[in-house]
Amino acid sequence: MSKTFRDWDVEQGWLLPPSVLDFVPPDHLAHFVRDTVRESLDLSAIMAQYTEERGYPPYHPTMMTALLLYAYCQGVYSSRRIAKGCTERLDFMAVTGLNQPDFRTVSDFRKRHLGALSGLFVQVLKLCRQAGLAKLGHVALDGTKVKANALKHKSMSYKRLGEKEAQLKREVAEWFKRADAIDESEDREERNAAPTVMPEWVANKQARIQRIREAKAALEAEAKSQGEAQPKPKEQYNFTDPQSAIMKGPDSFVQAYNAQAVVDADSQVIVAQALSDRPTDVTLLGQMVGQIKANTGRQAQEFSADAGYCSEGNLAVLARRKVRAYIATGKQRHGQAKIVGRGRQARTQAMRRRLARGAYRSRYRLRKQTVEPVFGQIKQARGFRQFLLRGLDKTSGEWSLICTVHNLLKLAARRSRGNVAPS
Repeated sequence: MSKTFRDWDVEQGWLLPPSVLDFVPPDHLAHFVRDTVRESLDLSAIMAQYTEERGYPPYHPTMMTALLLYAYCQGVYSSRRIAKGCTERLDFMAVTGLNQPDFRTVSDFRKRHLGALSGLFVQVLKLCRQAGLAKLGHVALDGTKVKANALKHKSMSYKRLGEKEAQLKREVAEWFKRADAIDESEDREERNAAPTVMPEWVANKQARIQRIREAKAALEAEAKSQGEAQPKPKEQYNFTDPQSAIMKGPDSFVQAYNAQAVVDADSQVIVAQALSDRPTDVTLLGQMVGQIKANTGRQAQEFSADAGYCSEGNLAVLARRKVRAYIATGKQRHGQAKIVGRGRQARTQAMRRRLARGAYRSRYRLRKQTVEPVFGQIKQARGFRQFLLRGLDKTSGEWSLICTVHNLLKLAARRSRGNVAPS
């Protein structure tokens, strides 16, 4: 038996205006997002999770998906603000058909279906390709640090964890020593005296010792997985979001994740994306290049990236895939065409010569004007500067949604210029 859902009829007739379709102009983004989700996206992975007929009918998953995507297009990410938009904004009502899910419903839907929602990235990218976007002539890779839902001062280094554990153990041991002395003294005076009761502050310190031990064990396990005997003294552990890390941002060090994107130079459509809990970029290039082919069915002709991705191994990966690469081998000084830096390896030397020959006309110049504006649109124009969820899996799902919405907006812009309808 199929699941019964609440009615979601956006074509229902009304008085003043006669239909929710008239709440906003015909060419409004709300119509485009709603109709694209209804007509062009496969939501079977979400729908398959609704199997029981029991209980009060939930909101239609297609409506909830359209609501989330449209809210993200508007730079509205909080479940409370999304729910508020459903009651106060006509553009939201045009998407929901006057349904008004509360913030818990919005939050629960996002968490429950985050994996399936992440899969919409490839579907929307396919629609972009069908509309003539993302031609893969030249793509550029870069990363940006996005703040985690955790405070930096909730982090502690491996060295400090050991010192704090020893301090707390001394304080707890001292209390037990005093308590034993008091109990012994009272026993001599009165054999039936009640034992000293452990105060709450001692129990709290014992709980903190346990958390510190777990944090040390996590860092030690991570070090072991990387072939190290033990963590470095300055290796950090964050108690709020242990999988996030302290990373260098534009102005200061922040508790963050490393968000990656490969962007098509012709359309600024994101063709590959990922999230890392490591601040360095160099190990991510192979994954991102492979994802281009997996997502689009073909490989890019040209590829550019900054010096953070340069290594003999990465250049070899691009050569094997027959991608012409333009990767900086060092920092480029202001006002100079030559890329400076040292490197004795053959592929790195050849790349340095390629960039030097091209000078200001080198295809490397496309990198900044391709990928950096995309991060500006995401962070500045749409205000996504911090994750709502915690943990690498969940934040990866969030980043995928952000990239999906970016491409959806590019598709909408092409529609408005060339009257491209959802297919």
